[in-house]
Amino acid sequence: MEEKEKEPLTPDEATEKENPNDAETATFAESAEEGKEEKEPKKKVRHLEAELAKAEKKAAEGEKALEELNDRYLRLAAEYDNFRRRNAKERENLYADALAEALTAFLPMVDNLERAAAFSDGESLAKGIAMVLRGAEETLGKLGVTEIEALGKPFDPALHNAVMHVDDPALGENTVAEVLQKGYMKDDRVLRYAMVKVAN
Repeated sequence: MEEKEKEPLTPDEATEKENPNDAETATFAESAEEGKEEKEPKKKVRHLEAELAKAEKKAAEGEKALEELNDRYLRLAAEYDNFRRRNAKERENLYADALAEALTAFLPMVDNLERAAAFSDGESLAKGIAMVLRGAEETLGKLGVTEIEALGKPFDPALHNAVMHVDDPALGENTVAEVLQKGYMKDDRVLRYAMVKVAN
């Protein structure tokens, strides 16, 4: 019988025949590499999923904080609006109360003027006018209004309004020589400047 001619071995088969243990090790290594390659993407996916969960949690916390801030802002805006309206109303009421008080204080003067107008003779009329003047001064005093002292005082542009200059050697320079119209103050506020003549 003739022997069949043997086909030449491939390099892998030759290695396997020479070292059968090495071939098994190589096969095992390949399968391990494949398993590792399969595990790596899963590990990455799990890592990305964890990162995504963290990001979603942070986003939810951020949204909650934003809602709280927005709610706080809306409350603060509403409180400020209420305060502004209440303040405006209080100011209106304060002005109305002050005006009513001032007008009420002047009513006795009107009564005195009506009484003075009822007199026909000159002497009684003069007495009536003097009463009205006294009543006006008392009323102004009750309201805290005082007359600005000017005559014989040094000229003060913060209190006096000089409309004329006169030569008067008896008075010192920049001294008020005559009051043409009285000035009045309420506390530290000038209501009307005293109109005066000033000596040179």
